[in-house]
Amino acid sequence: MDTNQHIAEPEEEKALNFIEQIIEEDIANGKNGGKVHTRFPPEPNGYLHIGHATSICLNFGLAAKYNGKCNLRFDDTNPSKEDVEFTDAIQEDIKWLGFQWDGPVRYASDYFQQLYDWAEQMILDGKAYVDDQSAEEISAGRRTITEPGVNSPYRDRTVEENLDLFRRMKAGEFPEGSRVLRAKIDMASPNMLMRDPIMYRIIYCSHHRTGDKWCIYPMYDFTHGQCDYLEGITHSICTLEFEIHRPLYNWFLDELTHTEYRPQQIEFARRNLNYTVMSKRRLLELVQKGYVAGWDDPRMPTVCGLRRRGYTPESIRMFAEKVGVARREIVVDMALLEYCVREHLNRVAPRVMAVLEPVKVVLDNYPEGQVEMVEIENNPEDEGAGTRQVAFSRELYIERDDFMENAPKKFFRLTPGQEVRLKGAYIIKCTDRIEKDADGNVTVIHCTYDPDSRSGSGSEASNRKVKGTLHWVSAPHAIEAEVRLYDRLFKDEDPAGHKDVDFKEFINENSLRVLQGCKLEASLANAKPGDRFQFQRLGYFCVDPDTTEGRLVINRTVSLKDTWQKMNK
Repeated sequence: MDTNQHIAEPEEEKALNFIEQIIEEDIANGKNGGKVHTRFPPEPNGYLHIGHATSICLNFGLAAKYNGKCNLRFDDTNPSKEDVEFTDAIQEDIKWLGFQWDGPVRYASDYFQQLYDWAEQMILDGKAYVDDQSAEEISAGRRTITEPGVNSPYRDRTVEENLDLFRRMKAGEFPEGSRVLRAKIDMASPNMLMRDPIMYRIIYCSHHRTGDKWCIYPMYDFTHGQCDYLEGITHSICTLEFEIHRPLYNWFLDELTHTEYRPQQIEFARRNLNYTVMSKRRLLELVQKGYVAGWDDPRMPTVCGLRRRGYTPESIRMFAEKVGVARREIVVDMALLEYCVREHLNRVAPRVMAVLEPVKVVLDNYPEGQVEMVEIENNPEDEGAGTRQVAFSRELYIERDDFMENAPKKFFRLTPGQEVRLKGAYIIKCTDRIEKDADGNVTVIHCTYDPDSRSGSGSEASNRKVKGTLHWVSAPHAIEAEVRLYDRLFKDEDPAGHKDVDFKEFINENSLRVLQGCKLEASLANAKPGDRFQFQRLGYFCVDPDTTEGRLVINRTVSLKDTWQKMNK
């Protein structure tokens, strides 16, 4: 044996989370035939956000890990709040994240007839009744957690009367809100949800899939477990607020299903993100009241907003993996999500040069009219990314912040009498000749260049070290762009957590700054919406869908480093 041969260390096996432990135990015991079948069940009444994205990664990821299946099923049981716009957007988001559901898209409405038949069966079995009380009366009758509820005066209707009334509800004979169908369980149960929960209510609203066929619609708790059962779901994974719903989930299964196969509801804790809100109601308020430009505003935590900002599906999947699964609610630092974005974009984003707040530099000793091409690497993290040719000329743009006329001692950028290197090109030296406008703002900086100092030329001067290196753009070749600098939408870590303060009071007034007349290198002339780049020394950026012929719009995805924490200390 060659004793010098390198033997790779085995990778440390990652510990199973508690859901994986449950699944592996179920497989070992042959439960449900050892199958794993999960589902993602969104309501089509809004756009998905980063919390939904982590749930998608969990459900689809578990199915992939255990060679199982994952369904997409829309919980479309409330037509008054649902729209095809949302179903289309949700499907687009899931595919963009890199996942594909098993079989066709499914809907709770696919099972409306079966659910109705089961409801009639429960009436025939004396397990459900029609209640004429108002919503307020029903709520009052449940009382409080410290005292038992009281039976509805309609609880003891005969089977025949209940069946007749329920069928007439279906036929549209009664006003909306005048009657409901309730399960007959236990009005003294310590679990308030078990105190005769509502199974059906009357809603006169056209459904986006079934039209006007139905005017009674099942409630979530009656729908969810039965749909899981009909689809062969083995592990129904929900967030922790549904833990109290599990006894009801199981009760309906006990009453209506009598097979060896049985779905199991498992709850995990939400993973909240600081410096944002993820309540659909609050996000809707931000959109409707114009605090953001829409659901896909790059400051929103929605998947479409993150996509528009330039986040990658790989970075969101990495985030979900790092956050993991827990039984207790946790608040995740926004910096972790931004770290994941940087990590992925650092590997895949081509480097380009862009000057966001330009000031002109003239190289007085560079020949007028001369243009030369300098070779610059596209991505030092990717050996296969190659290089590109960038035009260099007598007149250039640099960042205004990279020049200071009266600089402190440790200012290693451009200042009179000091040398800097232009990335991939020459060393230049600032002269004392500075042009200014009437307000005293610098408009032109005059410099000289060392013709023997070009990077990679092989000359001794090209290896000469100077302390500063600046990015730049050739003025005659520059293209212009509008650049939108996005930052966190809220200044407070928990904007919705203040009891007596409206969450909108914490909106960051500097969450968007729009720069016009930014100068970009010519290689970006053909950039398309969705293209991502690292603007060297500035951060990661993405071409916005607002881009049209003759108008290039760029969004900042994230800065090169986490400057937020330093800024807020």
